[in-house]
Formats: sequence, C-alpha cells, structure tokens
Amino acid sequence: MPSTTTNTTAGTSPAPMGRRERKKAATRQAIADAALHLFLERGYDAVGIREIADAADVSTTTLFKHFPVKEALVFDEDADQEARLLAAVRERPEGRSIPAALREHALTTRLASADDDATFTAFTNLVAGTPALRDYAQNMWLRHTTALAQAIAEESGLAAGDPACTALAHFALEAPRAAYAHDDPRQAINRAFDLLEHGWNAFSRTKE
Repeated sequence: MPSTTTNTTAGTSPAPMGRRERKKAATRQAIADAALHLFLERGYDAVGIREIADAADVSTTTLFKHFPVKEALVFDEDADQEARLLAAVRERPEGRSIPAALREHALTTRLASADDDATFTAFTNLVAGTPALRDYAQNMWLRHTTALAQAIAEESGLAAGDPACTALAHFALEAPRAAYAHDDPRQAINRAFDLLEHGWNAFSRTKE
C-alpha cells in the first residue's frame, strides 16, 4: 500500500534484520509491487494470482505464504498502519483534541487529495472503486479498534475498556467507509467527525 507518511514513530527505530529476514521482506515487497502495478494497469478483478506470481518471479506457493488472500496483496502495511494510527493520537500537537487528530488521520491516509502523488491517488481510487477491496480495507481498519480504544483511554485518563473510548475508536474507523458513497467524500468525513467531536467534547465535560 502506498504511504504518504513515515513508517517509524517518535523515539523508536527498527531493529536490524538478518539476511534471511531481508530476503523475505524483499520478496514480499516485490510481490506487492507487482500486484499493485497490474491492478492499477488493468483493474483488480481482471488480474489473476498466477499473473502476479509470474510478474514477481515467484511461485504461487511463495505468493500465498506472504499473502493468504488476493485482497491482502493490496494492503501490505497493516502493522505500520496501526502504528501510524496510534501515533496520530499519542503524538498529536498540544491543544488538538483526539477526534481532531483522528479526523486528520482519516483525511490524509484514507482519501486522496490534490496534493497527493499520482500513485497514492490511483491506489485510493482503486480501493474505492472495487467492492471487495473496500470491504477488506474496512475490516482491516476495524481490527485496530481495540488498540485505538486503549490509546484513547490512556490519553484521556480513562479506564481501559471504557465504552466511550471503544465507541469513538469504532466510529472514527468506520466514518471513511460511510463517506465513499457520497459525491464529496471529504465533506462527508468532515461532517461525521464534526458529530464525533461534538459528542466527545460533551462527554469529556461530564468527566471534569
């Protein structure tokens, strides 16, 4: 998956990989790159698994070791996406609310804009225009609900498992999918987050 943000979070650096791990990572990246190139060129449904394996110069068995289903070929940075999602909350500027930080994350990572590079724009259009990819992407994002809810609780001084934190996490991750059907997805996301921010601020005041 193309990214417009860095893959590291503040205060951390990736541990060096051994030769075997580097080779596996390179193979995985080659497969993902080949798949995305073919999908963007011809459309997701028109490309077969064997074609992708041939383009990456690997066997289909090797491909499935790295990507168990076809949809996963498009989303090869799931762990990195969660790290960036949590960083959006934990490393937000002073004075920025949690819903505002999640709004900015949704607008910059799940929608294309005029400032984005052509590959990222093509990628987001591919996902938005392919029902199987839209559903897979949403399920992928919702897998991060628990981790996001925990980060929200920690940043808000609330108990782990507080249902308000879980609700904010869930609806913040759900909002972009709801926006895809609108003529102006950016405006739809902003309206959804206006509601979330209003509700969160009202809830926060009851805890003061």
